[in-house]
Amino acid sequence: MLILGFKEGHDGGIVAIEDGKLLFALESEKDNFPRYDRLTAEVMTRAAGLLDRIPDVVALSGWVKGFHSVEPPSRAGYFGVGDGAIQDTAGRFYGKDVRIFSSTHERSHIMTAYGMAPAASGTPHYSLVWEGNIGSFYRIDEKGHVTHLKHVMSDPGNKYAYLFSLADPKHPAGKGFFNYSHAGKQMALTAFADGKPIGKAEQETIDFILAQEGIVLGVDKDDLKWSPLHNATVESQIYRNAALAHSDAIFGRFFDYAEKNLTEGLPLLISGGCGLNCNWNAQFRESGLFSSVFVPPCPNDSGSALGTAIDAQWFHTGTASIEWDVYAGEHFVQDIEPDPAKYEVRPLVHSEVARYLEQGNIIGWARDRYEMGPRALGNRSILAAPFTEETTVRLNTIKGREGYRPIAPIALEEDADKWFHGSVHDPYMLFFNRVTTEELKAVTHFDGSARTQTVTHERNPGIADLLVAFRDITGFSVLCNTSLNNNGRGFLNTTSDLLEYGEKHGLDGYVINDTFVTPRKS
Repeated sequence: MLILGFKEGHDGGIVAIEDGKLLFALESEKDNFPRYDRLTAEVMTRAAGLLDRIPDVVALSGWVKGFHSVEPPSRAGYFGVGDGAIQDTAGRFYGKDVRIFSSTHERSHIMTAYGMAPAASGTPHYSLVWEGNIGSFYRIDEKGHVTHLKHVMSDPGNKYAYLFSLADPKHPAGKGFFNYSHAGKQMALTAFADGKPIGKAEQETIDFILAQEGIVLGVDKDDLKWSPLHNATVESQIYRNAALAHSDAIFGRFFDYAEKNLTEGLPLLISGGCGLNCNWNAQFRESGLFSSVFVPPCPNDSGSALGTAIDAQWFHTGTASIEWDVYAGEHFVQDIEPDPAKYEVRPLVHSEVARYLEQGNIIGWARDRYEMGPRALGNRSILAAPFTEETTVRLNTIKGREGYRPIAPIALEEDADKWFHGSVHDPYMLFFNRVTTEELKAVTHFDGSARTQTVTHERNPGIADLLVAFRDITGFSVLCNTSLNNNGRGFLNTTSDLLEYGEKHGLDGYVINDTFVTPRKS
């Protein structure tokens, strides 16, 4: 059975699953398109070019035609997990008879994690979906049927990000304004809290935000002019302390429910955009409440096309589990050759690249297929040695990012326990841990934390070979790893875009598939 899954709205994408195996997962933002892009003709054309036959099932992720509280649903709609949350009808696709399947956006998050989790089928699980709008726990039985347990909080993701918007003078007043980047920036800024208790007015601000049913559409920023956090700037200590308290308050609501009610010791599946919050993930993993905690590499809406396709597979076959690889995107496209007058091009030798990095150079690394989800996991990465604060500054300058943003480490999994403590073994960069050495200054955040990705030779042999070569030279199988993209756009995927980016932002070299490219010395 061939299933083609679509997700409209922001973070649009298309996936294909055939007989339980993920063939590809394409995202509209990738290949240097705008971040969070809607489903486009470009990505639809590319997906069609990867198929050699008409699918048996077309799976459409439920959505809405506008704002959730204003517009009618599209297909199965946004909310719901019961019988009414699934539709399956006869239809036509390119003139052929197919099944048209749709299930809700809420189910798409649940099924993304359920279908991708190790050995999920046949085992009961708890599920947590927390994202911009939904904040609920569920129980999945051994056959894959979902029961809603508790609506803990509406708009947890939007409420989390709202505090940044409130403090940021550049964020406009009025209702309905939302910035998808604010949550990640706030996660970085919570590390700068100084441990002092927040004041009464700051606590009242947090309480007010959490008490709202719909924060983005329901509250004008200027309705909170009474708050000392209103336009206080995100660089202010009053905001940074409040940001941590705000984060703890949201997490605490969910943790308290879990501690009191999720008492079977089942595995926990986490999905929704809040699944990108590494601090919250680590707290759940280390809580001891669950036999395991799994977060897919695409927990936000970038995984919704896949979740709906998995749901269609479960509906038609009774099995949700799929065989998948995180590097499921398109291959890197060598659309031009580097100008031999400007660049030296030679075969990739990992020890040579490792020595180049050890000497302080920063490179773009673009090999094979791009990774699913928003995190660079070693196929579309900017890499550097991890030892100096100056490297952090330079990387954030290259990326056009604020100086408070941390740089993540990528580490050889077999060695990771030498330099990191906590939720160390993490292939998808979704858990915080603690750095245990002062040597890794470039990847150590202000509070001593790091968002470590660990790799093995089985998962990514090219990066693993590079880390081994770097260890042979320096003693550390750790590198800086940040995404290879223009600010506000998805991963680069062509040589022409890569070289233009590198020349503009000052990269020192490139690994392009199996070649090592460096500028010629003048």
